[in-house]
Amino acid sequence: MKRIAILLFTIMLLTACSETTTNDYKFTGESENWEAEYLYKGTEKWGEKDGKKSYSNEDSYEFVLEYKGSLEELSSLQKLEYSYETISSSGKSTEEFTEPPSTVTFSSSGSSKGGAKVSEDEVIIVNVKWDDFEESFELLNNSK
Repeated sequence: MKRIAILLFTIMLLTACSETTTNDYKFTGESENWEAEYLYKGTEKWGEKDGKKSYSNEDSYEFVLEYKGSLEELSSLQKLEYSYETISSSGKSTEEFTEPPSTVTFSSSGSSKGGAKVSEDEVIIVNVKWDDFEESFELLNNSK
């Protein structure tokens, strides 16, 4: 019984010493022909393990790019390339079309454990190339 009490006390003590921060950001922006959003969710945990300070983090993101015109305007689209870049990471996608696209919305997503986190005041740079056109713009956090 005494061991159980000590174990419960130790668990309560470790739980009381740990701190968790949740980051939930929505970055948005647009150019003449495109608009995008970058949704970021992250969890950071600080604590103590074996007498040493510990830190861990997990995060996930979704990047959504949308053409502001009609689907009909994209009917001759042959190639779409888009990229986005944060201070600590980046993503890039290329799509080639043999038939007209069926949507004006394109997206990618991912997650990581222990990777670099996105700061709430970052400026995310987006670059979009479609056929012979190109536009760049910034995404800013509007969830402050």
